[in-house]
Amino acid sequence: MKPSIYLSIFVASIFILIAPLRMQAQSDVMNESQQIEAAVSPVPDKMKDGAKVLGYNSDGKLQVLRQGNNQLICVADDPEQDNFHVACYHKDLEPFMERGRELKSQGLSREKVDSIRYKEIESGKITLPEKPMALYSLTGPQNGYDHTTGMIKKASPLYVVYVPYATEESTGLSKKPVSKGAPWIMEPGTPWAHIMVMTGRKIGGESE
Repeated sequence: MKPSIYLSIFVASIFILIAPLRMQAQSDVMNESQQIEAAVSPVPDKMKDGAKVLGYNSDGKLQVLRQGNNQLICVADDPEQDNFHVACYHKDLEPFMERGRELKSQGLSREKVDSIRYKEIESGKITLPEKPMALYSLTGPQNGYDHTTGMIKKASPLYVVYVPYATEESTGLSKKPVSKGAPWIMEPGTPWAHIMVMTGRKIGGESE
């Protein structure tokens, strides 16, 4: 898979995390326990029970479904999207993620959202600690996860480590994966610089 495809997948998945809060048909929203089970599915088992979970109510608004007691926040699948996507990230990324959702709800483009967040990080309005912070996600077709059984049918994992302001020089990583599944650095030198790891495999399906 080419780096440009990796980039498209990552940008699309992250933009879902800051998608505007929309009205949805009540029948499209899974119950809270189903949303929670799916939302925590990308992370290691020992981290699942303690993760805070954000999900959707019957009006389609994002809300806290479960409080957490560890370092992760997980976001449930958005029934308004035409694919399955869930993600969990370090709680210290929440000011960055929450501000993105707020700005996107105003109808701003991704570029404008990033521009505003960059300025707010630089000014200190948004706090983004200069330490490694993880993000786990699963993305697949709309039927890639069975909410009734809690089984992953077909979804691709993505692993990300945010290292604010990291560069090729500070990490020793290239801006392109040297081989399938190899880590590489994206957006080096920015507050949201991050290490990407995409294995190319599918959980519940055949490897790519």
